[in-house]
Amino acid sequence: MTEYDGNYNFGFLDEGAKREIRRCILKAVAIPGYQVPFASRELPIGRGWGTGGIQLTLSLIGPDDVLKVIDQGSDESVNAVNIKKFVGLCTGVATTTDSGAATLIQSRHRIPETPLRNDQILVLQVPLPEPLRMVEPREQVTRRMHAESDYSPVWLHLYEDLVHYGEITLGADYPVMAAGRYVMLPSPIPRYDNPKLNQARHLTLFGAGREKKIYAIPPYTDAVSLAFDDIPFRAEDFRGRHCRLCGAEGVYLDEIYDAGTGERFYQCSDTGYCAKRRAGR
Repeated sequence: MTEYDGNYNFGFLDEGAKREIRRCILKAVAIPGYQVPFASRELPIGRGWGTGGIQLTLSLIGPDDVLKVIDQGSDESVNAVNIKKFVGLCTGVATTTDSGAATLIQSRHRIPETPLRNDQILVLQVPLPEPLRMVEPREQVTRRMHAESDYSPVWLHLYEDLVHYGEITLGADYPVMAAGRYVMLPSPIPRYDNPKLNQARHLTLFGAGREKKIYAIPPYTDAVSLAFDDIPFRAEDFRGRHCRLCGAEGVYLDEIYDAGTGERFYQCSDTGYCAKRRAGR
């Protein structure tokens, strides 16, 4: 825990800013997958380093919350450590590496391996929230396409991938249909994590600070990865592989290459999950 510096307002943002962000969160929860514009504030962190997610966290966090911050599964990366330090300076809340002990989890590029409960909130940092940006650069056009549910260019993009490579090659940020209405990007989580959003017990919030957008997937909401009827969605396959540290199977693994020995091995991407398994053993 980092000691609260009383020179800051609790949660750094002023109370008016936090209320405005909470109102946007409520609208995002009411309309799953819809991108709600908000007045993204300046923070002492460069845009592109998770300012959207941080603003959501600072607007929701309370003195009794327990915070977990992860970056691509790691609790100890530069991004995760500095966000925890910043939030600690302006709140003093307790932090943890245990997903089960946290009430608020802010993440970049991963969803924890341990299934979350309905009393937990997951905040995902988003660099690019617009799923139509890959096919249409104009904001006014993408807004109209969302209003008309015109997602044919996205389907065409996936089909062209199949024609050229024999499979859909998107490894992360794989688009999903939220509540049968809006196509959205789930942030650059790996495809492996997409099914964790579908009918999840927890609330998932997405914040894009640079693009000034907030969207959400409420608990028990359909979030189905786009796929063709004859070619189903397929996530990464780690069958036959296990973590060299804790022996876990059936989890998302990072492949690591040792240049000295030429050996390739696998470790849990979720370092908190891996550490808890080893401690329990």
